[in-house]
Parts: sequence; structure tokens; C-alpha cells
Amino acid sequence: MRLVVDLNRCQSYGQCVYAAPTVFRFHGEESLEYDYAPGDGVRREVERAAAACPVQAITLSGATEPAPVAPVAPVACGDDR
Repeated sequence: MRLVVDLNRCQSYGQCVYAAPTVFRFHGEESLEYDYAPGDGVRREVERAAAACPVQAITLSGATEPAPVAPVAPVACGDDR
């Protein structure tokens, strides 16, 4: 899992720190630090942190499971005259 925080958008509300304190922390009064590649064991907490961010500054990528692929029905080609 890869984690990106848009620090220009972040307003230091700290909701992410409360949701995932092992991943997010404040350095000083308003400077956010975070683990950009947290382990899958904290995925749920990181997802909660991203959802709790009031300015939606947190982005996750790298799913643990591939997205399901829907089967495609065969299409008949030809002239229907």
C-alpha cells in the first residue's frame, strides 16, 4: 500500500492522527509526518484516516487484491439479412 498526503491541502485537523496513530503524527505544532508505505496490517486504520480527513488530502494506492473482472459475453459478428 502506498500513501500520499497532499501537504498543500492538509489543514492539520489531526483526524488522521486519531484514526491511525502508528502511521500519522505531528512534528511540532502543525507539521504532519507519515509513513508513506505502511504495512497491510494497518490498512483498515489508514482507510479510516483517509475517510476522516475533512479536506480529503489523503490518497491510498496499491490494493491487496486485484479488482474482479467481469466475464465478457461473446458477440456474434455478421450480416443479419
